[in-house]
Amino acid sequence: MAATDQFSAHYAELLDGVYDCVDRIILNGYFRLGCSPGGFRSWWRQLYGNDDNLSNSSLQRFSGRFSRRVRAYADKHGIPVVYCKGKDDKRKHLIADDHRPDDPGFVGVFLVIIGRAPGLVWDVQRSEGGQIRTIERKKNQTWVNHYSFHIMDPNWGHVTFKICGQPPFAAQIMLNGHEYVARQALKAGVTFSKEGNCFTSASSGAELATIAETLRSQNAVGQLTRLCDRWIYSSCLFFALPPEERKRSGFRYDYSVYQLEYSRNLLFHRGTDLERVVQAVIDRTRSSLDIRTVKTLFGYKKRPKFRRNGNRGNRFEVVLEGPKYDLTVFKLNFGKLTLKVYTKGERVLRIEAIVHNIEVLRCRRSLPSFPNIATLLRQMLERFLEVLACVDVSSISSDTWDQLREPSRVGTTRVPGVDISKPRMRVFIEAVIALAAKPGGFTIKDLMAKVRDIGASTHGTYSPSKAAYDLRKLRGKNFLHKVPKSHRYICSASGLQAMAALFVINDKVIRPVLAGAGKPRPGRPPMACSPVDLHYRKLQQEMRNLFSTLGIAA
Repeated sequence: MAATDQFSAHYAELLDGVYDCVDRIILNGYFRLGCSPGGFRSWWRQLYGNDDNLSNSSLQRFSGRFSRRVRAYADKHGIPVVYCKGKDDKRKHLIADDHRPDDPGFVGVFLVIIGRAPGLVWDVQRSEGGQIRTIERKKNQTWVNHYSFHIMDPNWGHVTFKICGQPPFAAQIMLNGHEYVARQALKAGVTFSKEGNCFTSASSGAELATIAETLRSQNAVGQLTRLCDRWIYSSCLFFALPPEERKRSGFRYDYSVYQLEYSRNLLFHRGTDLERVVQAVIDRTRSSLDIRTVKTLFGYKKRPKFRRNGNRGNRFEVVLEGPKYDLTVFKLNFGKLTLKVYTKGERVLRIEAIVHNIEVLRCRRSLPSFPNIATLLRQMLERFLEVLACVDVSSISSDTWDQLREPSRVGTTRVPGVDISKPRMRVFIEAVIALAAKPGGFTIKDLMAKVRDIGASTHGTYSPSKAAYDLRKLRGKNFLHKVPKSHRYICSASGLQAMAALFVINDKVIRPVLAGAGKPRPGRPPMACSPVDLHYRKLQQEMRNLFSTLGIAA
């Protein structure tokens, strides 16, 4: 796949290839009729012919029957059953990896994990005469057993079905798009190397990217529906409702998208190029984009300059589970949306857009909308890469610099120019750059909070009128645009580059150079200096010489 975004295009000469893929997918399975009190009562009548036996104790017996049948089936077929407490939730995937079948052709359930979690539990209240008075959801959060069935599917690999033991048996399906792409690539005759859930090389990068693109097409809806229907009725719900009871009561799952991850993967020629690019991008963008979470999980200290594959062919079995090299991660969180950049293995840089709850996208969540949701995430990721590229390689033309302080117009309103010598405007520009990557744009309220956060000591009383006034100044220079039919704003690419350049020139060039242009500090210089510090030292020395020649007192 060719580079389609500004960031990938800038580093294109260092890349072997680029491919997009849908990563983690979490679907919710729900019985529509059982989600309302009246619907649940109707379903019970269809199941038993009447609701005379509908009570809290009968619902508990459903849960007990589910548990006994799961244990009996697991004992008969030699399937491990593991019980996890709440504190063990974070290591469930590690438990599943330990029990993963060695046989690559294995298909079916290979592990059941039982844990407690909040679930939908109906509370049935009857009158003294035995009539049902109310059916309502229990007010206090109820923790019940959830059963996670870990399954190997021939097309999707490792899939997890998590189902509640209480009617209406809410379910969650967890899978990964990279496993689907890997299995489809093997069927198409594409050989590759894979580290975790990331491809590090392939015999045909174009064909691999084409297979990955199918997860954004409408065909993916049918694939996901068939996957869910194949296993949820035969291997999960079967223990609560046998086929005859399910058909008699009309129980059928509908599916919606709950969480989704979309990634763009940049495959570099050499690991040293990846290391250099990542560290440079972090250094240049961390302060501008307000990246507060930057961490490195230490593996090997340095990446190899050349590949270490030797004559070893591309094989699906080349899968590394732990971080072999320094894994650098930095991310931006916007509520339930996350943008993340991190390294994978020795040659791959991954950029991810993650939505932790689809409702924040304000779009349809049903499974037929899956391609639209994936497209929204792709647009979010490409916007983030555009912002990253503009801040990483900032620039400002001489015309823009000369006209910066000149008045401009927003519609018919005359607005003053932008004066970066004023502290308030500098803080405001810094806040705009920090919010530039926010999906969907930012509001005046967001700007106010960010300005107060950056300049808490001097701009603690920053008001909405001041924010709107400063905003109009940047709009007059076409640095910002208003999102149609909303109160949100986004930065233009040229405007973001210009603002980033102004920020860098003021904070990284003028102020540090002038601060050190006086008398040199006494004492020995530090033993280790970064390249930037060495440049500063040379510039400061030349500035002292220039001031001395011009007769300026430093």
